[in-house]
Amino acid sequence: MSPRETGLRALKKHRTRENISRQATRLFLERGFDHVTIAEVAAAAQVAKMTVTNYFPRKEDLALDQHDVFIEMPAATIREREPGESALAALRRAYLAAVAERNPVIGFSGPEFARMITGSTALVARLREFHDDREKAMARVLAEETGAEAGDIVPRVAAAQLGGIHRLLFEETLRLTLDGRTDDEIAHTLTGHVRTAFDALEPALADYAVRRAR
Repeated sequence: MSPRETGLRALKKHRTRENISRQATRLFLERGFDHVTIAEVAAAAQVAKMTVTNYFPRKEDLALDQHDVFIEMPAATIREREPGESALAALRRAYLAAVAERNPVIGFSGPEFARMITGSTALVARLREFHDDREKAMARVLAEETGAEAGDIVPRVAAAQLGGIHRLLFEETLRLTLDGRTDDEIAHTLTGHVRTAFDALEPALADYAVRRAR
């Protein structure tokens, strides 16, 4: 297969995935996640049911399709922190930037989407798994970045604290959204919460995982 054919095939797969996700989200928002079947998503996207499950093995991932970004974003922030910057400082900086951008990955998803998530026990459970996976990803990168020995609990302790803050802030964003606050109001409130939450970890993590200056 030529590079051109490979590129066209990849583009077709991307478009198919995006179409399935878009149609699924539309149906979920209209009728509620628990009241829509995989077969109905397939019909709306004009693909076979097996095609849907090939792209999205779990129904929940049709609604929460930013799994990889959600999990890897904090770990990538730690990995790419600046010289002289701690993991805590890098994550604080990144979260404030995400708030300023109204990034949907941290919860700026709109009231309809927030209601869809919180109204389904399956989605709430899946989102809990996302948070757990994100914490594990941070623990792995912290262990790598600090040269921790196998069995060293410190990276996991740090990741648990950092992951707890991310989980709390995400849940607070959903709560404010469901309360009818605008994105600007949420961002204003959340900015203060971010500073309060990360400040609380300063005594323990201010000097942890600081990247050596070049």
